[in-house]
Amino acid sequence: MKIIFTGGGTGGHFYPIIAIAQAVHKISKENKLLEPDMYFFAPSPYNPGLLYDNDINYRKTTSGKIRRYFSFLNIIDFFKMGWGAVSTLFDVFDVYPDVVFGKGGYGSFPTLLAARILRIPVVIHESDSVPGRVNKWAGKFAARVALSWLEAAKYFPEAVKRGRVVHTGQPIRDVILEPATNGAHRFFELEESVPTIVIRGGSSGAEMINNVIMDALPQLVENYQVIHQTGQNNFKVVKETADAILLNNRHRERYKPFAYFNQLEEQMSAGAATLVISRAGSTIFEIAAWGKPSIIIPITDSNGDHQLNNALSYAGSGAASVIEEANLTSHVFFGEIKRIIDDQVLRSKMAEKAKAFFKPEADRAVAKELLAIALSHEELG
Repeated sequence: MKIIFTGGGTGGHFYPIIAIAQAVHKISKENKLLEPDMYFFAPSPYNPGLLYDNDINYRKTTSGKIRRYFSFLNIIDFFKMGWGAVSTLFDVFDVYPDVVFGKGGYGSFPTLLAARILRIPVVIHESDSVPGRVNKWAGKFAARVALSWLEAAKYFPEAVKRGRVVHTGQPIRDVILEPATNGAHRFFELEESVPTIVIRGGSSGAEMINNVIMDALPQLVENYQVIHQTGQNNFKVVKETADAILLNNRHRERYKPFAYFNQLEEQMSAGAATLVISRAGSTIFEIAAWGKPSIIIPITDSNGDHQLNNALSYAGSGAASVIEEANLTSHVFFGEIKRIIDDQVLRSKMAEKAKAFFKPEADRAVAKELLAIALSHEELG
């Protein structure tokens, strides 16, 4: 039995694939099935160590990106897409899997196209309330369309009509699900009696959020402790700016900047958090799994306004509040933090709603679909 995974070049695509692959391993062992051969087809391996740890073979693919605005890069990428489609077709034929799983993103297009041409069953998963173009296209022929947001079903009318859509929730790795509460404050050298704000900007960071934090930093550390994930490209500038702002501040040790959270830091930050501030991508589901109140700041110009839709949908559950970028000033930012942290009843309600929003075992639900289709395809083959 063989399974190919494919996705774009972000953690939002990669880490759910790892979660599903881990669930495939577990289910195979539980049911005494032969361990499937698993492959990751993508323009980059993203995290080679995790691929190796989970027995996933990497195959490099070539893919272009068609932008929604005029750019000469579109011409170059058009030819890259053509070459990528042809070369990936041969690579997929060489493996000839029983099923292909697509997580979305332009990087998944060549592999999904090859699966379509070779009549290999496809399963896709969409993490956003408004799907990207590749998943919209793949949903027309996919054997299963798994969704994190039920609202996304309306974008897959043919799959809905044929009963191929399933609301699984977001696959999340087991190690991320449970906050590490024991020793979390000691890990960051923080005081347990002072509320802690965790700010997550993603691997590339969020420059606008970083700037607002710097503006509000003296007020923030006067009242709270801040664990700030700045993004790798922004870390040096943010740290130097924060050092200058807090040079003579008696609470300067309350601010803890990180370029990017590793696995342990992520678990510990979740355990220490009183309030989480985040963009509106798939991290929403991790915050929900932790049962933490949050402030969500969606990107204004995301594809199909999916971040705003994600944020409003999550806030509608009562688990979070939303600040749109147009309203993002240091005064509004600090005021919303204070409103939530000062109200214990509100925080408890938001935490309860977050836990209720989260759908557990999404990784197992998708893995079961993959194995069922793969076994059926293997028998027919």
